[in-house]
Amino acid sequence: MNRDNPILYIVIPCYNEEKVLPYTNPMFIEKIESLINTGQVHLSSKVMYVNDGSKDQTWELIQQYAKENSHVVGIAQSRNRGHQSSVLAGMEEAAKFADIVITIDADGQDDINCMDKMVTEYKEGSEIVYGVRDNRDTDSAFKRITAEGFYKVMHLFGADVVFNHADYRLVSKRFIQELKKFKEVNLFLRGIMPLVGFKYSYVTYKRHERIAGESHYPLSKMLGLAIDGITSLSIKPIRIITAIGVLTSFFSFALIIWVLWAKFSNNSVAGWASTYAIVSLLGGVQLISLGVIGEYIGKIYLETKERPRYIIGERTYDEKD
Repeated sequence: MNRDNPILYIVIPCYNEEKVLPYTNPMFIEKIESLINTGQVHLSSKVMYVNDGSKDQTWELIQQYAKENSHVVGIAQSRNRGHQSSVLAGMEEAAKFADIVITIDADGQDDINCMDKMVTEYKEGSEIVYGVRDNRDTDSAFKRITAEGFYKVMHLFGADVVFNHADYRLVSKRFIQELKKFKEVNLFLRGIMPLVGFKYSYVTYKRHERIAGESHYPLSKMLGLAIDGITSLSIKPIRIITAIGVLTSFFSFALIIWVLWAKFSNNSVAGWASTYAIVSLLGGVQLISLGVIGEYIGKIYLETKERPRYIIGERTYDEKD
């Protein structure tokens, strides 16, 4: 691993990006060539597109770009497996050739000029460099509130994520090799990355508006991502359920005492007291039981799934190269 003149691969996950790639591909090529020409990275550095089972002409465009420029390569997943799987597939594939990998979305919203700073931070010893937004001026009020709420909810439920960091980051080959030891199938890279450790640093930037096409992260998908992140990194929700069950049981016992008092003071309807007492007690016990069982199921769920996280179906290059 050469820290002074590293081989860089810029990994770009793509899903139905035929409208935006004609605009952003020249930007990525210009950036990789600029980094090479200024001696910041090795001549063998490349841009790697990862097609995530796109339904449009995205893969055909990637193949075309790879033929036109030797600094462009592409891989395609066998089917659509989601953004996180695409990022991981690209990082692990690129690590076969590269010393460092930068992951960035294809929409051109992240500031590619921050890559220079990221490479510099790597040369100064960082194994991972997080790209962090310093403001959300380009977001609508609704998007700003929901996005910042997303990170706060993640922290509330015990997921250790970097605030205002998405998937724009630099990671070293060493970092990726250690990341491979994390076998989770339910991927949430924003939360897994801090668990790997090593020296890290931040680069702040201002995000631009999307050049073309539509965002692939509406509110519904953001909520789904939050749920995936919480369930893959924390069992705190299950513990909350257990706590609710315990509190419900205590409340039920208090109600039982009141019901018995009502029964013996002749202020109740016949049969109501025993029915209410049993239902209240069983409700609390069931919630406690579900919480305890859920604790074990959560751990089993996180540890035992061994399905492949991605399958690469095609490459624009010979795998042996």
